Amino acid sequence: MINEETYKQLIDMKMYGMAAAFSDYLEQTGKDKLTYEERFAMMVDREWTERQERRLKYRLDKARLREEASVEDIDYRHPRGLDRSVMQRLAMCKWVAEHEHVIITGKTGLGKTWLACALANKACRLGYTSLYVRLPRMLQDLYVAHADGTYPRVMNRLAKPDVLIVDDMGLSLLSDTERRDLLEVIEDRQNRRSTIVTSQLKVKHWHEVIGEPTIADAILDRLVSGSHRIELIGKSMRPKNQRNTK
Repeated sequence: MINEETYKQLIDMKMYGMAAAFSDYLEQTGKDKLTYEERFAMMVDREWTERQERRLKYRLDKARLREEASVEDIDYRHPRGLDRSVMQRLAMCKWVAEHEHVIITGKTGLGKTWLACALANKACRLGYTSLYVRLPRMLQDLYVAHADGTYPRVMNRLAKPDVLIVDDMGLSLLSDTERRDLLEVIEDRQNRRSTIVTSQLKVKHWHEVIGEPTIADAILDRLVSGSHRIELIGKSMRPKNQRNTK
């Protein structure tokens, strides 16, 4: 009876890891030679591990990453100019701690989005928060937010994550409102959070799609200066009828 009450109390306190370890212990009573201290340490470790796993799942769910990607699964065999040593350094996420940016450019099918999601996934595993957005959708959401009064809330959602992926930069020319909104997003994150930007266009062509020179200069100065640049080259990795690329 006491054991059942203890188990119930652990569940009520949401200590699911310790509850599971306690249940296992009851089933193994008399079958092991662990000391009380060793058994207690084992239960605490089980609780700690399960809490870490729940927190990671929460961060990954909130990140809404487009690809299930990890830095351990990056394909370095395909000739696309991807430097293993650079990716290994980025995988340590020092750039996240120091609020630096990553820019990934290259033609379609070279795995830009996949690599961005892999880096964000690693950041989540190290305890950072992430969020994936496509630039066209982000700008559309901000356009609606201007009209319905939710602009501050949407901007706050974009400003908070430790790593924000802005995918598909430069697919179309920006309007005046769009370029100003993009500048505000980048400005809110400057020296506070890290941003990953992917684009089919080389950075030297971004001025053209952003438009107004003064705003373009401001955006590029904040994004490009001191950023980590990955310029992918070569033929598409994407087989016909297959979307994911590494």
